[in-house]
Amino acid sequence: MIPRKLPYLYVIAVICTVFSFACQEPEQDMVYARDPHSYAKPNEVAVEHLDLDLAVDFATNKLGGTAKLILANHTNSKELFLDSRDLTVSKVLLDDSGAETNFRFGAEQEFLGKPLIVEISPETKSVTIFYESSPQAAAVQWLAPEQTAGGKHPFLFTQSQAILARTWIPCQDSPGIRMTYSGTIRTDPELMAVMSAENPTEKTADGVYHFNMPQPVPAYLLALAVGDLEFRAVGARSGVYAEPSVVGKAAAEFEDTETMIEAAEKLYGPYRWGRYDIIVLPPSFPFGGMENPRLTFATPTVLAGDKSLVALIAHELAHSWSGNLVTNATWDDFWLNEGFTTYFEHRIMEEVYGKNYAEMLAALSYQDLQKSLANMGFDSKDTHLKLNLDGRDPDDGMTAIAYDKGHFFLRTIEATVGREKWDTFLRNYFDKFAFKPATTEAFVSYLKKELLAGNQEMEQSLQADAWIYNPGVPENVALAQSDQFQLVEAQIGRWQEGASAKSIDTNGWTTHHWLHFLRNLPEGLDTKQMRDLDRAFNFSNSGNSEILNAWLAHAIVNQYEPAYPALENFLTSMGRRKFLQPLYERMAANPAMMEMARLIYRKARPTYHSVAAGTIDKILNWQG
Repeated sequence: MIPRKLPYLYVIAVICTVFSFACQEPEQDMVYARDPHSYAKPNEVAVEHLDLDLAVDFATNKLGGTAKLILANHTNSKELFLDSRDLTVSKVLLDDSGAETNFRFGAEQEFLGKPLIVEISPETKSVTIFYESSPQAAAVQWLAPEQTAGGKHPFLFTQSQAILARTWIPCQDSPGIRMTYSGTIRTDPELMAVMSAENPTEKTADGVYHFNMPQPVPAYLLALAVGDLEFRAVGARSGVYAEPSVVGKAAAEFEDTETMIEAAEKLYGPYRWGRYDIIVLPPSFPFGGMENPRLTFATPTVLAGDKSLVALIAHELAHSWSGNLVTNATWDDFWLNEGFTTYFEHRIMEEVYGKNYAEMLAALSYQDLQKSLANMGFDSKDTHLKLNLDGRDPDDGMTAIAYDKGHFFLRTIEATVGREKWDTFLRNYFDKFAFKPATTEAFVSYLKKELLAGNQEMEQSLQADAWIYNPGVPENVALAQSDQFQLVEAQIGRWQEGASAKSIDTNGWTTHHWLHFLRNLPEGLDTKQMRDLDRAFNFSNSGNSEILNAWLAHAIVNQYEPAYPALENFLTSMGRRKFLQPLYERMAANPAMMEMARLIYRKARPTYHSVAAGTIDKILNWQG
């Protein structure tokens, strides 16, 4: 692909001043990939900068104000095409003259929303759109005070990935289109606003906050949170935002963040985003984490109290290179985002916590991959790395395949060519494609040219096409080797032979040991066996969300009624889709538990983000 011409101010101010990189000549205009999930026509007119000015209205659950878009008109076009969904637009002004222009909405399509088409002239440099979001905006979750840790103030957060930015901002909502942005957010003075940008560390007296993101980012990385927040530094360039009752625990949990940043830089080059901060959101956040640049959004379910789940932070940090820096051009190339990040996460964890720790993570990743393949079908086209999501919600492609199969493909490349060569290649890859969209085809071409360099034997051994364009996992996969898990399996064997759960040796076990233990218990346990395990290890009352989730899956399958209160509490107290989906699926598969599932969901659904609720609606055939 032909690289995009970067804005002058970005090249000079950001590359030369912020990063102290060598100045570069402006690159040629790029040809944007066709994105079936966006109405935008960036090859005609592209948005290069967004300036937001929004008021937060908790009384109506609306965001309202203006979005000023700075344009690059490549073809003297007289129309600007934007993505929108459930937005109400009152007027649009051209440039700074205050002159109104005509606009219209096109036909609405399911999950894509409607194109917002604005009349411009070839000379138009900017448009300012006056608008407000809907109370039902799919990206935005509005929480009542009782849904927060403090219980006194409301809270809101956004989740823009994959194509939900258009539900709160009129924009070109495609991962291949980048823009810089600035913003002004106006809210209650008792609350703090933060964005995926340069952030405050204290509340302002008037509730007005100003933001700047000098590096160009795609729309799915636009993010906003507003609530009763405090900031706590954990390093020279890292810190944590959370509600006052949570921030201390979060800071202790994430105290190794600076060490992780240093490990990542040692592997693949400098961190290019200034600061790396984390905000711990209320439990309804639908994901484990979201890699919003400069400010990772994180679930409180990772606050285990012993740093045992901080691989999630390593993962979101790794996105600062794979995803945020080098971004998939369309959602068909999602594995370039998550597969690279999962691989990089494991390398960070190896640097910080050692090889044995990382190999246990990799072994669990392969277990997840095998489970996904079994659930989706080993011949399913959705198990390809390169997807075809045309006509489908791109959220359908955000499965474990991108994460785990992508990770094992890169792990196999490392094993094929050697770590030293692979690390040099990967660092160069991040540099070459920095702040640009990438496609699977561009990666393969770069791989063959720069790493394989015409070595036909190595190319055949790698089987790249089989990994990318075929279902399942090729036989050359570089598997994880964990001696630690062999010890766990020996203890499972003892228990199956009649030893009591209390008598087995679990000394020194980490969360990874326990997950392997729970995942490898035999099917069809009776109540006596379940009770033996529960009394020995108190699984039903575990404060570790990963362990509790794995245990509750057994409780559902084996109809272990003593765990049902814990199951209902778990499903009604957090909204992380990774946990919700398999538990509801297991209940839905058992006719005896379907009524329980529906009763729990009726109570819990209003607390879930739309991303999670949409998934569970399908599982339970929910009609309301």
